[in-house]
Amino acid sequence: MPEFSLDLNEEQRDLRDWVHGFAAEVVRPAAADWDAREEAPWPVIQEAAKVGLYGFEFLANTWADPTGLSLPIASEELFWGDAGIGLAIMGTSLAVAAIYGSGTPDQLVEWVPQCFGSVDSPAVAAFCSTEPEAGSDVGAMRSRAVYDAAADEWVLAGQKAYATNGGIASVHVVTASVDPELGSRGQAAFVVPPGTPGLSSSRKLRKLGLRASHTADVFLDDVRVPGSCLLGGRDALEARLARSRSGQRSQSSSAMRTFEITRPTVGAQALGVARAAYEYALDYAKTRVQFGRPIIENQAVAFALADMRTDIDAARLLVWRAAWMGRNNRPFEAGEGSMSKLRAGEVAVSVTEKALQILGGAGYVRDHPVERWYRDAKIYTIFEGTSEIQRLVVSRAISGHQIR
Repeated sequence: MPEFSLDLNEEQRDLRDWVHGFAAEVVRPAAADWDAREEAPWPVIQEAAKVGLYGFEFLANTWADPTGLSLPIASEELFWGDAGIGLAIMGTSLAVAAIYGSGTPDQLVEWVPQCFGSVDSPAVAAFCSTEPEAGSDVGAMRSRAVYDAAADEWVLAGQKAYATNGGIASVHVVTASVDPELGSRGQAAFVVPPGTPGLSSSRKLRKLGLRASHTADVFLDDVRVPGSCLLGGRDALEARLARSRSGQRSQSSSAMRTFEITRPTVGAQALGVARAAYEYALDYAKTRVQFGRPIIENQAVAFALADMRTDIDAARLLVWRAAWMGRNNRPFEAGEGSMSKLRAGEVAVSVTEKALQILGGAGYVRDHPVERWYRDAKIYTIFEGTSEIQRLVVSRAISGHQIR
């Protein structure tokens, strides 16, 4: 097992510099335009595919890093460029994580390439879990999956909300309940292949931030998928349901397993947004002159920047620790994965707000990117588990009690 080290190796430094270069040269120049258009940035996704930044090989190579740090490092740099475009590029990885976390090797081979498409014709994938009445309360999921033994098909019905890439995805990974009486323990994940009848989507939702990332509701009207589209297979599902019915302790739901895998990476995304705002505010404070001197010479401004940098660095340590633990199968005994996402998300909100305050009126207008980073940051205290849910996970872990 690799030792934990804060000294990045040569491959990690090369990865960081490579992704940073793409973010600086391709993503940032396009960010304001795609944010204003509120459209999926397909040309940028294709450019990422051409250079090898978008595709299963990239995810596999970063995941292969035994320290677990490569994916958070790459995510921070990409989202430093822009969070909306960053999520347009990285959003597919959530569906891939669901297939990886619950699927069989044969399912990985069959479906993961279809999630990304090809360099000439890139595709995206969507992970559909949240519902209008089941966000943080995963156990309240109303979508149902019923097995048709005669046809060896699963019939899916329900509605999913706020799905990244929902409707425009080639592959949709959908969670649904197969045994409602078991709550979250009676849920499973299914692949909905491209072009499957019955799956439809509303228009793209208009959001406060991350506007270049496509978000939409997804409707499942008796969607029929082959039995082989049940991630993990029917035998594994029946064995898991039997354990739950007998009162035995079982693994977390498909949705929860996916979120556990991805939380440190989401935290790294938030850090990218925070770092972008901090660096911009620092440069601005050095050059903005008021009362005959740069405003950074005022303690109020200098101390704010000191706090911003300290918070970013501290949150990064939590993210890296959780990523290392997850990659090396160390149990999150104190909710370390949730800690990392909680702190990074709240740091992103506080740092972007401080950056906007340092710029004053200039920060409030679109001539500067700080207002976009400020809008983008807020989602990191909401999606993939709100800050309150992260605190619930941590408090349950450290207390051993079922805090409600």
